[in-house]
Amino acid sequence: MKYALPFVLTLLGTTAHAQDAEEYIRDNVLSIFYHELGHALIDFLDLPIFGQEEDAADVASVMLIHMLYEEEAAQNMILATGDAFLAEAQNEAGNVAFWGTHGASEQRFYNMICIFYGGDIEARAELAELAALPEDRAAWCETEFEQATGSWGMVLEAMAVEEPSETFVLGEQDETASVTLNAIREELTALNNDFGLSEPLVVNVESCGEANAFYDPETKQITMCTEFEDYLREIYESDEG
Repeated sequence: MKYALPFVLTLLGTTAHAQDAEEYIRDNVLSIFYHELGHALIDFLDLPIFGQEEDAADVASVMLIHMLYEEEAAQNMILATGDAFLAEAQNEAGNVAFWGTHGASEQRFYNMICIFYGGDIEARAELAELAALPEDRAAWCETEFEQATGSWGMVLEAMAVEEPSETFVLGEQDETASVTLNAIREELTALNNDFGLSEPLVVNVESCGEANAFYDPETKQITMCTEFEDYLREIYESDEG
C-alpha cells in the first residue's frame, strides 16, 4: 500500500483533528517535551548512545507515550504528533537539510509510527494502516519496539520511585502560552509521582524568538518556547481550512 504524502496528510489530519485545537497543541507540546526529556536523561544519566542522539530522543518520546498513557490517549497523541511531522515534511519538500542533526520529518514520522505500532500490533493495526505504514517496514516494527524497550524501557524502570520526588521543577512560566504552560505544569507533577532523578531538572516555558524547544546541558534545563504554541495552532488551522 503506497500513498502520496499529501494524501496521507489528509487522512491523518482528519483523524488528528477529531481533537479540538487545544488538545492537538497539548499532545504535540508533550511529545516535543518528551523528546527534550530524552536529551536530558542522556546527559543526566550519562547514557551510551549508538547513533544519532536526536534519533534516540525521538525513541524516548514514543516510549514515554506508550508507557504513560492509556491506549486511546496514546494513539491520539501519536496521531497529532504525526500530523505535525507531515506538515513539516511538506514545508521541507525539496529543501531537506540533510546535513542537520535531525532526520527528515517524513522519516521521523515513519520511525515513530513503526515503533509505536510495534508495541501492540493488534490494537494499533488501524493506526498503522491510516499512516500508510508500508508492509516491508511493518514486518519489523515489533522487533524495533523490543529494541526500544531494551534501551529506554530499562532506563525508565530504573528511574521509578515508590514515593513522589521533587526533581522535575517548573522554572520560568510565561502565561501567554497557556496551553503549553498548563500541559507542562501537569506533566511535571505526574513525572514526580512516578520518577526521580539524582538532581533537579528545571523546565522553562518562555519566549525564545522562534518556534523551538531545547535542552541545555550547561544549565541542565529544558526550555519550551512559547512560539511553538502559535506554530502548532497555525498547522491545526491550516489543516482545518
